Amino acid sequence: MQRDENLLFHRLDLLLGPQAIEALKKSRVIVFGLGGVGSWCAEALVRSGIGSVSIVDFDTVCVSNTNRQVQALSGTIGRLKAEVLEERLKEINPSCKIRSFTQAFSKNTAELFNLSEVDYIIDAIDSLASKLDLIETAFSCEKRLFSSMGMAYKLDPTQITIADIWKSSGCPLARLVRQGLRKRGFKGHFQVVYSPERLPQMGVGETVDESSGQPSGQAIGNADGIAFGKMPMGSAVPVTAAAGMTLASLVIRDISGRSAADGSTHE
Repeated sequence: MQRDENLLFHRLDLLLGPQAIEALKKSRVIVFGLGGVGSWCAEALVRSGIGSVSIVDFDTVCVSNTNRQVQALSGTIGRLKAEVLEERLKEINPSCKIRSFTQAFSKNTAELFNLSEVDYIIDAIDSLASKLDLIETAFSCEKRLFSSMGMAYKLDPTQITIADIWKSSGCPLARLVRQGLRKRGFKGHFQVVYSPERLPQMGVGETVDESSGQPSGQAIGNADGIAFGKMPMGSAVPVTAAAGMTLASLVIRDISGRSAADGSTHE
């Protein structure tokens, strides 16, 4: 059965109105990091009528991605995450302009991504250094940025919170990001999605250090549950997907004029 393209976003039209739908169609978003957070964010953006969505990830799909990443299927193991997700997103909305990149982001590769041509930048990057580079670059380009903090070792998606980066608390990765930005002399403001949840039991014999909020004896968890250069950390799709959906919601609300009012500004 041939589908009616006019009905693709009918339900969203009923919620937001035709002017917002047209604004969504004209908007351009780029998503960095296609793991348990970024992959769901990218899908939500395409399912919400964003006209152009670029997706960035250098990694390949592995079996352990299956519990939380939208593109991880039995038939996609070993393939590039960005290429697999591009195929899926084009199936969802053929009218959406999808572009995939398979390079890692850094200050040295920033020019590859044409950030001057996008309206919104989504940060769901794992690497702390790349995360800090992207934040600085987004501000130098004067682009609207929404960033995901740590979602490892979380089970309760209802604890996910939106706040200015400088007002976030209880998240080890957010603390590292704040520290890194201070060292770089960065004073800008942007919204982050984070969770202050602390599980009393982090795994077999691994508990939370109450003074730091870090897993005892391990590196800090990142946006998708992989430790910084060390062992993998536990993560669950109800939390990572909810974080991705929250990031997409920030974009949709900003475009439609229904932003969460927390005082964040792009300075």
